[in-house]
Amino acid sequence: MSDRVIKLRKLREARGLSQEKLARLADVALNTIVKIETGKNQNPTLDTLKKIAKALNVKVDDFI
Repeated sequence: MSDRVIKLRKLREARGLSQEKLARLADVALNTIVKIETGKNQNPTLDTLKKIAKALNVKVDDFI
């Protein structure tokens, strides 16, 4: 499992967010969050990472 997967899940859980809630806040598909967290999408677009980072109130660098 990649560090990105672990970091995303930990950041999301630390904020008490479900995958569905994070997807809504980031304005991305739930499937996108699920695929990133399960490692099925190991190279999400920068735009997607920016949206997720903004929703979690972190920097994109925190995923890399």
